[in-house]
Amino acid sequence: MGKLKDFFFPQKREELTTKDSIALWMKDCDICCAGYTRLSDNPEIQTACLRIAELIGSMTIYLMANTEKGDERIINELSRRIDIAPNGNMTRSHWMIANVMNMLLYGRGNGICVPHTYEGILQSLEPISASRVEFQPVPGSYRDYRVLIDGIQKDPANLMHFVYNPDPLYLWKGQGVTVTLKDIANNLKQAQKTENAFMSSEWKPSIIVKVDALTDEFSSPEGRQKLLESYVKPSQTGEPWLIPAEQFQVEQVRPLTLADLAIKDTVELDKKTVAAVIGVPAFLLGVGEYKREEWNTFVQTKVRAIAQNIQQEMTRCLIISPKWYLKLNYWSLMDFDLKAVSDILLAGADHGFVNGDEWRDRMNLAPAGLKEYNVLENYIPIDKTGDQKKLT
Repeated sequence: MGKLKDFFFPQKREELTTKDSIALWMKDCDICCAGYTRLSDNPEIQTACLRIAELIGSMTIYLMANTEKGDERIINELSRRIDIAPNGNMTRSHWMIANVMNMLLYGRGNGICVPHTYEGILQSLEPISASRVEFQPVPGSYRDYRVLIDGIQKDPANLMHFVYNPDPLYLWKGQGVTVTLKDIANNLKQAQKTENAFMSSEWKPSIIVKVDALTDEFSSPEGRQKLLESYVKPSQTGEPWLIPAEQFQVEQVRPLTLADLAIKDTVELDKKTVAAVIGVPAFLLGVGEYKREEWNTFVQTKVRAIAQNIQQEMTRCLIISPKWYLKLNYWSLMDFDLKAVSDILLAGADHGFVNGDEWRDRMNLAPAGLKEYNVLENYIPIDKTGDQKKLT
């Protein structure tokens, strides 16, 4: 405590720099961060991954069919099972969030889901906790592998294996973002612990009173408290102090702040790095401001890429017909200007590309039976230009 005592007395304080003061305070508070930090325990990393999972979980899953007239949506019991009630305990959103979080975070790039069927009919889709799954490569092969669930071997061909960031050696296996974000997670944990220690520290005086040490009252805590109450503590707010000039000297000091520790700048930089590595906008982690263009780019790139990975794996495992496939509707996540969308649809309606109910659907209005496709009378095929009534 000798150094701390020197730091808080005026005659020694000038000899210490801000850097020395910070080091001295950190040493006294004992805030060294040691040990292994799991990515799932870091709030910034968990928030970024959960945001992606929630967005994908909110996307409708379409069962589509290739037809001669183009791709059409199919609505049947299979589509309802996949999009509404994948199993008896989960909704589609809940089920999808669990799978995406396993794929991005808990499973280190791997998410396993088991389809349960009865007489060829899909009954449920069961996501498996990452702690229950183990992957084993087949000896002598980099292509084949086994999946153990609770120690029981399963054929990967009968499972949905969602992979994120394939491993450079075993390409069938994901590796997530564990290695990339390990150091950043430790930095954020250290910053949080430092901030908590600073806020709870008692070494933040704004006024220092220099007292003659030979005064009898200064020799005990009770005496020092009595001196404060007698000379320093005012009876009314704003009342001036009256102190003996020979025994007291008052100095005002600037206490150590979080700005001196550079916590804010360091945390913002680490949050931006986390956002860049995972691929989410920085404003989702509390850094910066919302921008529509940045959000739409995030949906069209990061969210769409993960959604396509999931829909292709689901199609591979669940769909038998070569003309059917599953599709996640990422367009529902885009932030469009409502007036701009309305103007585009109305322009399409003038050309016969959009009917009234399609426009009402995008404006969140109920159908009104406007199923016809109409065009303005001057929009006619070029070979029919001579048949206009006004020319006859």
